[in-house]
Amino acid sequence: MMLFKNNKAVIGMIHLIPTIGYEGFVSEENILKRALEDLAVLEKGGIDGIIIENNYDLPHKIKIDKETLALIGRIVGEIRKKTKLPLGINILWNDYESSLSLAKVYNCEFVRVPVFVDDVLTSFGEIKSEPEKIIRFRKKINAEDILLLTDIQVKHAELLDKRPIAESAFEAIKKGADGLIVTGKWTGESPDIEDLKAVRGVSKNIPVIIGSGADATNIRTLLEFADAVIVSTSFKEGKKKSKDEERNRKPYTARLDLKRIKEFMEKVRLLRSEKSF
Repeated sequence: MMLFKNNKAVIGMIHLIPTIGYEGFVSEENILKRALEDLAVLEKGGIDGIIIENNYDLPHKIKIDKETLALIGRIVGEIRKKTKLPLGINILWNDYESSLSLAKVYNCEFVRVPVFVDDVLTSFGEIKSEPEKIIRFRKKINAEDILLLTDIQVKHAELLDKRPIAESAFEAIKKGADGLIVTGKWTGESPDIEDLKAVRGVSKNIPVIIGSGADATNIRTLLEFADAVIVSTSFKEGKKKSKDEERNRKPYTARLDLKRIKEFMEKVRLLRSEKSF
């Protein structure tokens, strides 16, 4: 991707610990301290970009509250001061207005939009796709230089209008997506390879990004069909729990493991050196 210095880019995830109003919230300073520690570990591990997400604000809201927006804004601002890496934002569940606004204010390069062209039912409500509104809002705030990385048939959701994933990918490209994110059905689960191939088949010059489940054992296979990968769960200490035990597979108390990150990045560097990649 042109956004990143390296081919087959690795985007490390900073999962904010619970913010104001959510179970587990302690203080704004505690969230900032943890986020900056995570940033330092990811950079030391050699990743190519960062994305910030309010993953542990459970139950999620489709649009976040103003006090949450203000708090996350401060965190994003401090992270932006500390890193020169490409920086992105994903405000869950599908608050693209907050994501784009924060990205504009704090000079971030991209946002993730979980729902772009697929109507879905989530545990937190039904979300209708509105790609035209997203594109208009980005233009309204003069943020057209901020890339839209959009999920295709996003995880943790039931597709209301079932169709082949290639159709969703084609529509996302047509409606203005700058990158296509393909995930498994759940956090920590890798995409179905046939789904990945199908999206790759229609993507042409639009980057395909792995959005879940990448680890040191499967990264070779996944990157055969993708241009970049977002990684979180496999970078954290401890074993994954089943989706029945915990929605996020690892709790917010699990810390990023520098050794795991370095081992993962070493595998990616070896792949980059091969002519076939």
